Amino acid sequence: MDDVLDEVVSTEDLMKFERTYHEQLQTGNVTQKVQFEYAWCLVRSKYPADIRKGIILLEDLYNNHGDNERRDCLYYLAIGNARLKEFSKALSYVRSFLQIEPGNQQVLHLETLITKKMEKDSLVGIAMASGVIIGIASILGLGIAMARKS
Repeated sequence: MDDVLDEVVSTEDLMKFERTYHEQLQTGNVTQKVQFEYAWCLVRSKYPADIRKGIILLEDLYNNHGDNERRDCLYYLAIGNARLKEFSKALSYVRSFLQIEPGNQQVLHLETLITKKMEKDSLVGIAMASGVIIGIASILGLGIAMARKS
């Protein structure tokens, strides 16, 4: 399985599902299927604002509608939150899913991907912080050296 966290929806697909969603929204009767499909596209967008909108739609489906898409909502809520680097939220959705289906290989793989991204993100953060500290120390050292020469 490819890295589902890097998968990006095509502009054509997003526009198609968005158009259908908005048509139904204007009539006041959005089906769960159409809302899910639009949210599914949004969480795979390259734009964080779209991903957030998709998460809101998925949370609405999960909390306020029947069990039809509940399982899939958990999966895509995990993906959307991971794509926004909200790793603890993403993992909580994965674990909720695994309570329903403990042996689901696709979700176990997603859990591994999220954990790896979280670890990588932490290492990058540590490296950046170390770089800042080294930079400040260098400036201080230079300042002290210049002060001694005076």
